Amino acid sequence: MDSRSTKEVMLDQIVQVPQVHFATIQLSTGIDMHYAEYGDPARKPIVFLHGFTDSWFSFSPVLKYLPPNYHVLMLDHRGHGNSSKPETGYEIGDFAADTIAFMSALELQNVTLIGHSLGSFIAQRVAVTTPELIARLILIGSSNDPRTDDLMPFLDAVNALEDPVPEEFARGFQVSTIYGNLSDEFMRQVVSESMKLPARVWHQTLNELLSEKGITPFAQIQMPTLILWGEQDTTWLRAAQEILAAGIPQAELVIYEETGHALHWEQPERFARELEDFMAVRG
Repeated sequence: MDSRSTKEVMLDQIVQVPQVHFATIQLSTGIDMHYAEYGDPARKPIVFLHGFTDSWFSFSPVLKYLPPNYHVLMLDHRGHGNSSKPETGYEIGDFAADTIAFMSALELQNVTLIGHSLGSFIAQRVAVTTPELIARLILIGSSNDPRTDDLMPFLDAVNALEDPVPEEFARGFQVSTIYGNLSDEFMRQVVSESMKLPARVWHQTLNELLSEKGITPFAQIQMPTLILWGEQDTTWLRAAQEILAAGIPQAELVIYEETGHALHWEQPERFARELEDFMAVRG
């Protein structure tokens, strides 16, 4: 009998993912972190860090293209998904500390760390803070500096949010991250995950991300790094990708044509292939 909740089984059906195990672990940082796990625990771990207002579900489209001989762990950041939602503590350093505490609790080593958007800045910080744990790094829709003039109107709109956050606002935000068309069913679930965040988490997370404390000395990243960017990404532009690629000593930049900010939603099969190739070449 499947021990998962009915809702978790339904999520599998939305994207036709393989068997996924769900668990919650109490971290040394005080957070109860919910996560999804797939594959063979005896293999080298791959840890996925999702973007702003997303959850583990963000990476679910990729799973059906990954063989079960990988060990995949997809976290819900604090304040997001089904993890605990403290009143404060939404700096990049706080998210990074949770990730490090998670890896320590599960005794993960030689990790391939993958971060999208907000998750990419967390991944940068983890890679600089605990390089001994990270073997490879993949940054999706990232930047050398999260702050841009174009994001300021969005920040103002987020700061004006009150509970309950309007579903139309969450939907508009998520639709803005894609260029192509995705199924209505998938997008409904993406929006549903965003709706799990109280307004204060929207406020604090984005304000901290776009502050000085959101910047990491990325030139100190020493492990092989793959930078993936959709050419129709309007959140952080190509110039930022070039700066990252030039500044990280072992970095490679790959551009996805006709693709937006959430490239792993629009091209999950290609992303899975890039991941497999990167792990094989940089193993």
